[in-house]
Amino acid sequence: MIVRTIVALALAALAASACTRASAAQLPTHIAIRIHYSHFDQTKIDVPMGVPVTFTLVNDDPIDHEWLIGDEAFHARHRAGTEAVHGDRPNEISLPPFSIKTTTLTFDRPGPLTFICHFPQHEAYGMVGVVMVKPG
Repeated sequence: MIVRTIVALALAALAASACTRASAAQLPTHIAIRIHYSHFDQTKIDVPMGVPVTFTLVNDDPIDHEWLIGDEAFHARHRAGTEAVHGDRPNEISLPPFSIKTTTLTFDRPGPLTFICHFPQHEAYGMVGVVMVKPG
């Protein structure tokens, strides 16, 4: 009886770990984020580490927005920065009204990264989200 219980628990643990690995491998590599009424329609996104992830950003608003993704130090620099428009950096996207832009990023470290619109009062209004990078 005890041997059966131990075998059953071992099989359950093995199945659970296999499911965890499979779900990390099945994380999306193409993500669409819509901006509407100065809000991101997705605010919590899991992505795989070490794999290119393409983000399609759709600004449905009649005003400018931006999508900046990075760690806290990155955002601290941007909160105090003076760039009105961002150039060709894949993690700094300027979105004119009614526009669509695509960017591709490969994340090399697991953990959370925040995406924010740093235009005046947009972050305070709630234009914030988190990308959680998961190891494969």
